[in-house]
Amino acid sequence: MPARSEHSGLEPGCVKLPADMNAEKAKNAHNRKAEPLRPKVTRWPCRDALLLVWAALSLLQAGCEPQTGGRTVIQFWVMGREGEAVKGLLPEFERLNPDLRVKVQQIPWSAAHEKLLTAYAGDSMPDLFQLGNTWVPEFVALNAVEPLGIRVAASPMIKRDDFFSGILETNRLGEELYGIPWYVDTRVLFYRKDLLARAGYAEPPRNWDDWLEAMVRLKRLNGGERYAILLPINEWQLPVILALQRSAEMLRNGARHGAFRDAAFRQAFGFYLDFFRRRFAPAVGEAQIANLYQEFADGYFALYITGPWNLGEFRRRLPEALQDRWATTPLPAIDQRYPGLSLAAGASLALAHDSRHKVEAWRLIEFLAEPAQQVAFYRLTGDLPARKSAWADTALAGDSRVGAFREQLERVVSTPKIPEWERIASKVAQYAEKAVRGEMDADEALAALDHDVDLILEKRRWLLAHGHK
Repeated sequence: MPARSEHSGLEPGCVKLPADMNAEKAKNAHNRKAEPLRPKVTRWPCRDALLLVWAALSLLQAGCEPQTGGRTVIQFWVMGREGEAVKGLLPEFERLNPDLRVKVQQIPWSAAHEKLLTAYAGDSMPDLFQLGNTWVPEFVALNAVEPLGIRVAASPMIKRDDFFSGILETNRLGEELYGIPWYVDTRVLFYRKDLLARAGYAEPPRNWDDWLEAMVRLKRLNGGERYAILLPINEWQLPVILALQRSAEMLRNGARHGAFRDAAFRQAFGFYLDFFRRRFAPAVGEAQIANLYQEFADGYFALYITGPWNLGEFRRRLPEALQDRWATTPLPAIDQRYPGLSLAAGASLALAHDSRHKVEAWRLIEFLAEPAQQVAFYRLTGDLPARKSAWADTALAGDSRVGAFREQLERVVSTPKIPEWERIASKVAQYAEKAVRGEMDADEALAALDHDVDLILEKRRWLLAHGHK
C-alpha cells in the first residue's frame, strides 16, 4: 500500500490526552503487540487531581468539536489514497441522510496500525474505520471492534452470499462476523503473452508441472542474465501461497506453536527455493530492480506474481507497443483443481466497540457496501469490489485482465487468524530470504523459523493456558 506523510490526527488546538488516562487498556494493548504504544507516562499526584485534569481536558476537547448544525458526526478513519477517494462518495450519502455528517481522517498505511492501537489505548477510537483483513483478529482480541452478525442479519443491503466467501471468512472469528469487506485483493500471474508463445505456450500454465516446464523454456529462450519470473525475496506471500496450496497448516496445536518443519510446508518451501536454485528467478528484492516495468518490457522476466494495484501501473508505465502483449491469469494449481489457491486479502469496514454512533455508522457501511458505490469506488481507486454483483458492471466485466482476479477470488483462503500473524509473516520472509541467499539451508531456515514463531506465540500459549480466548 502507498505510504504518505504522517500527521498527528488531532484537530488544530486540541489537546492529546495523557497516555495513563486509561492505563489498564493501554497495558492490555501493549501486551498484545510488541511495539511500544504509548509515550512516557505522566504520574499524577492523587486521584482528585486526576479527575480535575480529566474534566479540564474533556472541556478542551469539546471545544474542538466542529459545529454541525445539530447533525450527528460520524468519525471515519481511512487508510492511504482511499481516504481521499472516498470523499467523492460522501456527498450522496449525506444527501440521503441529512441528519448525518461524515468526517474523514486520512491515515497513511505506514502509520495506520500503530495509530489505531494508540487510539484504542487512549479511548479515542473513531466510530468507523478501515481495517486490513489480517488485522481483524488482533482488534477482536482487544475488544476494539463491534460484532456485526445481528446487524447483518437485519440488513436489507448486506447480503452475505454476494461477497466472495474466502474474503468474508477473513472477517469471521468463530461464528461471529466483525467486518464488512470493502474492497478485495489477491495475487495472480502477470505474464508476457508473446514470450510465452515463443516458448511454445499459447495459454499460460495451469498446474505446477506445466509452470516449471514453461520456466525451463523461458529461461532457455531468454538466456544470459534474463529470467523466467520475478519473485522479490523480501516478500512472504509466495512461500505462504505455495504452502496453502499444499494444505500446510503452518501453526499447530491451536496455533500455539509453529509447524513450518512439517512435511507439507517443507515441500512447498523446497518448490519455492527451486525457482532460485534453477535460476528461473533472480535472487533480488523488489527495491533492487531499478524499474521493474521497464525490465518487464525488456523481457528481463516474463512472469510476475502481484496484485490488482499493478493493473494501473502496467497500463501507465509499459510502452504503448507492449500494451497488447501482456495479460493476467489465476495462479497455477498443484493439481487439476484450477485455479490454484491464492491469498484472501483487502480491507474491511469495522465499527468501534465503544462508538456512541453505531447505528449511524452502520448506515454508512451499508451505503459503501452497495454494488453501485462499490463500482464508483473502483472507478475512483482501482480497488476491486467485494460484492460479486458489482462485477457485472461494464467497467469490470469487459476487462479480461481484471477478469483474472474475478476468477481467482473464488479460490482464496485466509492466513492464520491470530493477532500475531503479521509478525510471523515477517519471519517467513526473513528466513526465506536467508535460504535463497544460501546463508542457511532449508532445514536450518525452517528450524529457526519454528523457533522464532514459538517465541512470538509464547504469550498466546500463556493466555490460552489461563482460560483466555
